[in-house]
Amino acid sequence: MTIKEIAQLAGVSTSTVSKIMNHKDSSISAETKERVLRIVKEFNYTPYSNALLNNSHSFLLGVLLNSSRSTFLLSGLIDAAREQGYTILVAESCQNLEVERKGISALCRHNVDAVLWEPVSEKSLDYGDSFQAANIPYVLFHSAYGENVYHIDFEQMGYDATLALVQTHHKNISCLLTGDFQDTLFLNGYKRCLFEQGIPFRNDLVFSEIHDALLYKITTHSITSVVSSHFSSALRLYETLNHLRYNVPRDISIVSLRNDAGDHIDFPYISTLTIPYFAFGQHLGKHCIQMLEKGSPIPPFPSTVSLDNTASIQVPYERQSKRLTVIGSINIDNYLKVTKLPVTGTTVMTSNSSLYPGGKGINQSIGATKLGAHVALIGAVGNDLDSDLIFSYLAEHSIESVNIRKCPQEVTGKAYIFVQPDGNSMISILSGANNALCPEDVLYNERVFEDSSYCLMQTEIPCDALIQAGRLAHKYGAKTILKPSACSSLDPELLKYIDIMIPNLNEINILCPGKSLGEQADYFLNLGIGTVIITLGKDGCYLKNPTLEEYFPAADFSAVDNTGAGDAFICALAVYLQKGYSLRNAVQIAVYAAGFSVTREGVTPSLIDKNTLEAYIRQKRPELLKMGRKGNGGEEENGSI
Repeated sequence: MTIKEIAQLAGVSTSTVSKIMNHKDSSISAETKERVLRIVKEFNYTPYSNALLNNSHSFLLGVLLNSSRSTFLLSGLIDAAREQGYTILVAESCQNLEVERKGISALCRHNVDAVLWEPVSEKSLDYGDSFQAANIPYVLFHSAYGENVYHIDFEQMGYDATLALVQTHHKNISCLLTGDFQDTLFLNGYKRCLFEQGIPFRNDLVFSEIHDALLYKITTHSITSVVSSHFSSALRLYETLNHLRYNVPRDISIVSLRNDAGDHIDFPYISTLTIPYFAFGQHLGKHCIQMLEKGSPIPPFPSTVSLDNTASIQVPYERQSKRLTVIGSINIDNYLKVTKLPVTGTTVMTSNSSLYPGGKGINQSIGATKLGAHVALIGAVGNDLDSDLIFSYLAEHSIESVNIRKCPQEVTGKAYIFVQPDGNSMISILSGANNALCPEDVLYNERVFEDSSYCLMQTEIPCDALIQAGRLAHKYGAKTILKPSACSSLDPELLKYIDIMIPNLNEINILCPGKSLGEQADYFLNLGIGTVIITLGKDGCYLKNPTLEEYFPAADFSAVDNTGAGDAFICALAVYLQKGYSLRNAVQIAVYAAGFSVTREGVTPSLIDKNTLEAYIRQKRPELLKMGRKGNGGEEENGSI
């Protein structure tokens, strides 16, 4: 690049460029000087550097990194340097002193204007003499050694991570570190937060690795949450707990720092504070150049970081309500809209089709979750793409899916559902992996039953698995609710563990044909079941137990698809019984939930949420919510279970 070419690019004469470069520019406007100097810098025109500094000015910034984890910081540096007409020359020490020393020699040899240095250790600072001998200024960053070191405020991030847990009522908070330089700052923030919140600091809650002592404290609920200085450690902890069948955040809450790009993953969901490496690199690059050109000091890096999400934060275990455990079928539902349901010897055309995750296990889990319950689902899926859809769907609704077994030799269950315009439907099921669920799978997940209040069961999975679930539910004091679907008989051994049975009219007529509703209910009551509720579609439902017999009318809704009405009824009944509502009022609330479900196509999309359901009931029957709870406005009504 010649002075003539510089003048052409700037739109001035060569003499104007010469005057500016030789500081004889008093008669030239500031705007013209700035334009010429910007072009000279951009094209690294050597005579400019000689005139400016009376020595060689390379427009190179050296960067000596300790490790490649600073990739995003480097991107920020490059971005800032490019804006100012500089180029970055990078060396990496790989945490090795000898490699670091060679990097220093290389940067000096290339006559860089300044160096941004992330030292390996305190001994590294001895090598600073090489930079001084070459008259190259250097700036230290991300180091526990030396003076005037610039770094991201990891202490404040440790404080904020801990505060997020304290504000969710956690007091027994563990700190997981890795031994990196930022850990000292992070730990200081953790300690400061505990002190300001009146929580004693305990050395035994600080860990440098995931070992048995930490896991023991988690599994015994001695600690309720963990803050981690590195996302990789948080991820390993999550995976270890997942393998042990513990749930995040129900059993333990986790908050971690994470990089601003490389740690972005879709699953698992961990609450994080993003480390602003890119912005920090921009800050260093911009102010280092200003230091060179204007003598300006480099200011501290101002960063305000907020929590990215609260996915892995929940109130401590002891403050949570009990979970609902669901054991049942997991399918992909294929909906086919037809003008008339098919019969033998006929062909019907479909006008529309759609796919939804389904099966009674999925349906009841989603329904209960929408109504505010914490749900754990036990079941089995195949090793196929459908199973990935299932797990994503459950994660989206915050349902515990760690209890679901993936069967390598099976396909995920499928249901083919024909729906006609008046909402009536018929279903054909390919059981697939659902048939592979066995008692050992249930026993493997025994700890799920330890804090369950209700266990929802359906007969679309093997009966021996249901019997085992019933045993465990009663062992830990949970009530059981059975939906006898797709079966012609019930094992008497299973009935010993059933508290509430909820068949529809077709199902009860198959199980106990040729009798009135009262006689059918009595038959199962005599076999040991506590309460029988028979759903009657548009005619509502019939309830009978030793102290109560009553019909409940249906809610007035126009039917589009009645496929999910039974599931909507069951999960609403369980949720409101869990909340302490009387049996009668819980049934009436469940009738409204079932009514909502028939107004939309598909089961899971039609399941109503808590706010909508209760807002509607407050308009129609506000007394159900005001007087429904045991102890809130009176004693439990007849019909307790």
